[in-house]
Amino acid sequence: MTTDRRSVLADAAIGVLAEAGMRGLTHRAVDRAADMPPGTTSAYFRTRQALLTGLVRRLVALDQAELQAAGEQAATVRDADELTDGLVGFVGRRLNGEGRRRSLARYACAVESVRHPELREILVPRENAAREAARAFLDAQGVADAEGRTLTLLACVDGLVFDRLVGGGEVPRDEIAGLVAAALRDA
Repeated sequence: MTTDRRSVLADAAIGVLAEAGMRGLTHRAVDRAADMPPGTTSAYFRTRQALLTGLVRRLVALDQAELQAAGEQAATVRDADELTDGLVGFVGRRLNGEGRRRSLARYACAVESVRHPELREILVPRENAAREAARAFLDAQGVADAEGRTLTLLACVDGLVFDRLVGGGEVPRDEIAGLVAAALRDA
């Protein structure tokens, strides 16, 4: 765990949000989750909005680091099966363990961003190596508007993650393979 107190508190806030929802996200709950003295969270994040903004910034940083590492490992996707396998691994990480906790917090923050545009700006999808690997593969396959298809493919995968977080279960490989096939259609 990082020794930067803001990051420790933001990590704890992610956990509180995932476990207790938006109503349960309080300075006191974060103090308890971080095993810090009462008042520590409000010393670093004065208001609830500051706490939420810090949480979202940390969440995006963690997600970007994960996606960058995954993309660097994948480097060059050679075929549809390889892209499917990479997406299956991604979905598995988002539905289990620490990834599940972050996914629950991310979706709660996405809903909250409807009322707080400053959060929406932080949550905007960013470039990373994983996204670039998918786009480069679709482009190499001759897909028209590889950028648009990449965004659609990743949004659909994100929708599957959300569906399984809410409804339970895993995402079968053939569902993801179908999304990859649809992204390649008319290539």
